[in-house]
Amino acid sequence: MNERSSARLPTVLALIVAVLAVSSSAPLIAFAAAPALALAFWRNALATLALTPITYGPRRAEMLGASRRAKVFGVLAGVALAAHFATWMPSVQLGSVATSAALVATQPVWQGLIAAVQGRRPSTAGWVGIGLAVAGAAWATGADIGVSTQAVLADVLALLGGVFAAVYTALGERARTELRTTTYTWICYGVCAVILLVVCLAAGLDLVGYDHRTWAAVLGLVVGAQLLGHSMFNYALEHTSATTVSVLILLEVPGAALLAWVWLGQQPRPAALPGLALLLAGVAVFILGATRSTSPAVDPTLPD
Repeated sequence: MNERSSARLPTVLALIVAVLAVSSSAPLIAFAAAPALALAFWRNALATLALTPITYGPRRAEMLGASRRAKVFGVLAGVALAAHFATWMPSVQLGSVATSAALVATQPVWQGLIAAVQGRRPSTAGWVGIGLAVAGAAWATGADIGVSTQAVLADVLALLGGVFAAVYTALGERARTELRTTTYTWICYGVCAVILLVVCLAAGLDLVGYDHRTWAAVLGLVVGAQLLGHSMFNYALEHTSATTVSVLILLEVPGAALLAWVWLGQQPRPAALPGLALLLAGVAVFILGATRSTSPAVDPTLPD
């Protein structure tokens, strides 16, 4: 009994740290006085730099020995990851943290639809969850129509961020048949950083010259959501089910909303709250209904 309790304690602590870390992502993006795409570049570039010493040397043989197919899927996953950050992160700065975090959390639903196209159809509960999530997203977005065009644009970008996150996950599944998670992540972050750098330079965005608070936010994104948060989720996966971790990841939404309210004074819009609650309920139903091991509901390594 004592051994079981002592074994569970590190897992529980890891999950608490992970939820808190990823919950800080959207508020930090909203807080930083820098273009969203520039923030996306720096968080991926610095994360790649941090992973290089433990990946490139020790895992070089693994990368060289991997098939061309695995490497191509890894690179394509990096492209999809860049598209995810390029849509979701601007949505946080254009709209509210609560709505953006909730809408991008539809990623498991889109992942399920991709699996259905591939012939791995969701269960009945999965389809019910999809219906609830779509209805909730429509409700929340409809509530924002009366706020401003910018708020609706933010909602659309957040939904696209969820779609691209699902594509990233689907491609990652293929790459990780041969590549370990750390190696695959290093490739993805590196490709993502290069693409975002090109986009930032082409758009003439400032990549330097930020104040100390913004650089602190960038480091918070890298250490928190990009490295620490999802590393703890990965650790927990060794000791608990993927379904449990997937559902707990949804706690990022209320966590981010609470942080934005307390720290940034962003009070959630009352009209959107029922839709956001319905959306999260739908995603939870979908995840819990995805019991077949051939239809993973979410990629816990997704670096929001």
